[in-house]
Amino acid sequence: MAQTFRPSANALVLISAFVVVVLAGTLAGFLYIGQYSPVVTGAFSELDQPIQFSHERHVGGNGIDCRYCHTSVEESAFAGIPPTKTCMNCHAQIFSNSPYLEPVRASFQSDRSIEWRRVHDLPDFVYFNHGIHVNKGVGCSTCHGRVDLMPLMYQTQSLLMSWCLDCHRNPERYVRPREFVYQADYRPPANQLELGRALVAEYKIQKLTDCSTCHR
Repeated sequence: MAQTFRPSANALVLISAFVVVVLAGTLAGFLYIGQYSPVVTGAFSELDQPIQFSHERHVGGNGIDCRYCHTSVEESAFAGIPPTKTCMNCHAQIFSNSPYLEPVRASFQSDRSIEWRRVHDLPDFVYFNHGIHVNKGVGCSTCHGRVDLMPLMYQTQSLLMSWCLDCHRNPERYVRPREFVYQADYRPPANQLELGRALVAEYKIQKLTDCSTCHR
């Protein structure tokens, strides 16, 4: 009985299998890398807000401390979105007639909150506590970036679980002295690992990586 396939078909099968494996590996690689892409994570995308509030002007230019607006950041899970009255503490006197700030005045007069869009919006199944982190020496700029250089606020980190775990596993790389937590332009010193290890011990920082730490 004559052969249905020539001997060269064996090579063709091997080549085809190799091509399929390479394509599958390439696709898997793209999918793996793609999950870190800003297109997926939303990093570096500026959101339209009811008022285009500038952290660059208020923090970098005017030197306003984070805690003036985010009043609960040291004590609660939520850093707090400032009420309109906080804005009016200054803007009742400064730029008080600016058309640009009419939404602020309207909110204050009507007692209706401005509907800001959250830039750093974690999934509902993730528990995060600002108070714990800042009191353990995690600086605002570590997670939020250089807000003092942002005319419009945007997310600088992926907010993926792998990003959180990197800090939880290696806190000595990121923690800073508590007095510098709110310093937007803080730069880690050359001896960060040595300093970090000392702060981890001093602040009694635990390397919590159990699922229930964040997923409750």
